[in-house]
Amino acid sequence: MAALISSLISQILIIISLFFPPSNSVAITTNLNPSSIPQESIFPFLHHFLSTADIAAAALSFLSLSRKRKRALSDDSDRDDGRNGSRLGRVGSAVSRNPDSFKHLFKMKTSTFEWLCGLLEPLLDCRDPVDSPLNLPAETRLGIGLFRLATGADHREISARFGVSEADSKFCVKQLCRVLCTNYRFWVGFPGHTELDSVSSQFETLTGLPNCCGVVSCIRFDIERDNDDSNPNHGDGRESIAAQIVVDSSSRILSIVAGFRGGKSDLEILKSSNLCKDIENGKILNSERVVRVNDVDVPQYLVGIGEYALLPWLLVPFVDPKPGSVEEDLNNVHCLMRDSWFKAMGSLRNWGVLDRPMKGEYKAAVACVGACSILHNMLIMREDYSAFCEEEEELDDDRSQNVASLEGNLIEEKAFVLRNALATRARKLDRKK
Repeated sequence: MAALISSLISQILIIISLFFPPSNSVAITTNLNPSSIPQESIFPFLHHFLSTADIAAAALSFLSLSRKRKRALSDDSDRDDGRNGSRLGRVGSAVSRNPDSFKHLFKMKTSTFEWLCGLLEPLLDCRDPVDSPLNLPAETRLGIGLFRLATGADHREISARFGVSEADSKFCVKQLCRVLCTNYRFWVGFPGHTELDSVSSQFETLTGLPNCCGVVSCIRFDIERDNDDSNPNHGDGRESIAAQIVVDSSSRILSIVAGFRGGKSDLEILKSSNLCKDIENGKILNSERVVRVNDVDVPQYLVGIGEYALLPWLLVPFVDPKPGSVEEDLNNVHCLMRDSWFKAMGSLRNWGVLDRPMKGEYKAAVACVGACSILHNMLIMREDYSAFCEEEEELDDDRSQNVASLEGNLIEEKAFVLRNALATRARKLDRKK
């Protein structure tokens, strides 16, 4: 009976999240004007969900429910086309049967596409434009949305390729981003204690430094406003949005907050994010597991890339270390640890929609960043690296130089002690090589 009640509660929660999205998620249909919201909290995209396992279980439970499809599809749409199966057959002639071409069009293998379609089908089917049913199968809806994210194609090209109107193309893309950002945001939720132990163990295996729980920095994407979304306060032309992202050693995204104005510094974004607030309030990185290094207790911490200050929970490199010093040894290890972040960001930019200025509303651009981040983690879970890119994201030289100006403002003596202790560990590891 207890299990039954728990299951029912989980299903009710996920249904509520479907029809009444939480206020701290990206709501594509919101009427809020980005310019009217303080920069510190503008469209906070995906914050930290500490009970991700429960949310995931609820989502899977909901998706397993049988229900009637809202619209009637022809009998032919359920027939196998004899080539790639019924699901891929219903995507239509827009998809080449060549596996390499399929990866280019959707940034995933055909098997991953089928898995994702089965996962999202109940949610993609549940809503249509008011008084204008699309009568499109979930496979086509998913294909249109993924094609836009993967290639960055405009809606005119999508309309011609998939044989739908531009309005229907826009709806399918918007619907896919909404479903991912609202119902699957737990895929980028900050890990709990048990999973964090695994994350830190993997970093220690890679670098030898204990208790590192992720690498954090910001990435910026260009947007180009539509005429009807222009804002006289920001002028004409392009602007950018910033996303603060934490990754583990496998380049999986552990946390993302997107929607900050691109002109804000990394440190400003960090200080105004829920990540920083949750850490300083002891909600995360609060494990009692500490490691003794050079007579210093080292707690859980993150590694920062860019214009960050040294904090007890944020490790940044030394400025201008002397050749052959322990400070240089730590900086070398720091470079090794940050590779996973650059690899993840290079792969995000490999999604065509993020690799060029995004046209449209500000909030829609934020939703595209979120959707691609969730898909990035889904693909890693599937061991499908179709979207991964060999080229890594490059750090702006100006951002790295700004670290020097922050060194003189540090007030946390504990942070100095912790970094020096880790530097001695890095020196010992270097001598063992």
